[in-house]
Amino acid sequence: MADKEAKWSMNKEGKYYVDDQCIACDACVVEAPKFFAMNDDDGHAYVTDQPETEEAKEECENALACCPVGAIGDDGQE
Repeated sequence: MADKEAKWSMNKEGKYYVDDQCIACDACVVEAPKFFAMNDDDGHAYVTDQPETEEAKEECENALACCPVGAIGDDGQE
């Protein structure tokens, strides 16, 4: 389970975030490329945009579900 206290500072503020457990597998970027990107310099993903529609939230939830290490959280500030 992702930890709000360990989230990357480059995450866009909001409900979804990526924390320091990310292994840069790219699954979230493949699943929801409008909302996740890779920081190739540091080797981790981060949230680039927060969803505003139900369809967009579903994309983010799918990305969260496919994360093999549980590095995506959905309990950030909305």
